Amino acid sequence: MTTPTSSPAKSLSGTPVVPGVAAGPVLHVRGEVSPEAIARFGDGGFHDELAALEAYEEAAAAVADTFSTKASAAEGAAAQVLTASAGLARDKGLRSAVSKNLQAGQGPVEAVQGAVEQFVTIFTNMGGLMAERVTDLRDIERRVIAHLVGEPPPGVPTPDEPSILVAEDLAPSDTSGLDPSLVTALVTERGGATSHTAIIARQLGIPCVVGAAGVMAIPAGTFVVVDGGTGVVEQGADPDEARARVEESHRLREELASWSGPAATSDGMPVKLLANVADGPSAESAGAEPVQGVGLFRTELCFLNRKDEPSVEEQADIYAGVLSPYSDGRYVVVRTLDAGSDKPIAFATQEGEENPALGVRGLRLSFGNPGLMDRQLDGIAAAAERTGTETWVMAPMVATVSEAADFAEKVRSRGLKAGVMVEIPSAALLAHRMLEVVDFLSIGTNDLTQYAMAADRMATDLAHLTDPWQPAVLQLIAITAHAGTEAGKPVGVCGEAAADPLLATALIGMGISSLSMAARAVRPVGAQLGRVTFETCEAAAEAALGAPDPMAARAAVRDLLGT
Repeated sequence: MTTPTSSPAKSLSGTPVVPGVAAGPVLHVRGEVSPEAIARFGDGGFHDELAALEAYEEAAAAVADTFSTKASAAEGAAAQVLTASAGLARDKGLRSAVSKNLQAGQGPVEAVQGAVEQFVTIFTNMGGLMAERVTDLRDIERRVIAHLVGEPPPGVPTPDEPSILVAEDLAPSDTSGLDPSLVTALVTERGGATSHTAIIARQLGIPCVVGAAGVMAIPAGTFVVVDGGTGVVEQGADPDEARARVEESHRLREELASWSGPAATSDGMPVKLLANVADGPSAESAGAEPVQGVGLFRTELCFLNRKDEPSVEEQADIYAGVLSPYSDGRYVVVRTLDAGSDKPIAFATQEGEENPALGVRGLRLSFGNPGLMDRQLDGIAAAAERTGTETWVMAPMVATVSEAADFAEKVRSRGLKAGVMVEIPSAALLAHRMLEVVDFLSIGTNDLTQYAMAADRMATDLAHLTDPWQPAVLQLIAITAHAGTEAGKPVGVCGEAAADPLLATALIGMGISSLSMAARAVRPVGAQLGRVTFETCEAAAEAALGAPDPMAARAAVRDLLGT
């Protein structure tokens, strides 16, 4: 085992994603194919562009198969993003762009690089989660080129000892297969709190810090301490002191993992903890956790690969698979199609929008195609009747009270409880009027943050703005929660902010009635809430709302809680 050497302590900071302390040597990710291998390959010696295209197709298929194999061994979010990467590697549009470049006389490597660059520009301009997929595209580019030139695929090396994985950015294929016993923390120079790295780190349950500028300058093998709760990466720490901090962190994490619910503050104030799910298998898995139901069923994720709209009967079968595990008295909140922008669906979304993140997405799809919404609601109602599960339905991207009222009328006519998501600042500012026409609200903090701060949540350079601890975002959440308290109606949070145990205390103090998150995050959040009184939660809310910036807000709440 490497013996850490002490040097004067110095640190850098990023955005904390998954709490916990880890220490060990830095292990860099190899991200590029060697220039020497590319030079040796040259133009590949193919006799025509058809032969070169066949070589590309073989390489792309091999890369896609690797993603699919990893996806079959993964679960939840990891499986979803790997499956999406497999589809991207097989994309006909990408193949067409490569073919066009080959016909123009480019060699295979240059043709692949040019095609990927074309799609990188398109995805970047689209913004949102499509911009996040630029990392996936770059990963596919490196892997296809490595296959073409005969090199092993780039990615994460296997550590010889427990190490801290440090990278400029990480693709899903890098993070999904990590062994938490050997990779004890993730630190990236780029990325935000909703990046693939962050999502998969939460699923693996290992400390994670993203957006840590300058971290790649730390030499490989350097002993560092990573605090996923504060976002600090420290060099030169005393090894014995670091070891004690890690052991205490492990003890606390084991204590959190043993929490079994039901969720309540230490003085008995009940809190609903719910799961975010994408399909039947993830719903069944989450149902085994100490949750009181599902707070966000993302229906659009069931249809990303569908060219044609499924029938009402097909939809009912799919939805019943999600509702069935909760027919024991728990409830499920179904979100209608959040298609468009970063989640294009062939049978629903429009093409050629100049700014799709602010375009026809979510509820807005039904304005020109009301049958799409009607058929989905019929499918949901049929599944609810078949399973007997209490079913709530909410619409995404609601901007006005009249939109909320029209949607609520459709939902209630089918005997279901109606709500809307608060993602657009106008919905938060009018929350009290929204609650006059709907039964509940659910705050999607990911989109609310990017719209409130006018900052793409996947823009690395703007990660400090797309932090849910931003004062303006917290104020919008507090306004919405207060409206719910006054109306006596539920207001939940279903964005990534709900999975942060520290922020959860402040959210409950603001009056939020439920928190919905990845199933893996439920126990840490529940255990944290069980340690504090509701009065302490209210004090945490006041401290967070009064802070001038996200880091100060975190520090204020942490000091208050003594963590």
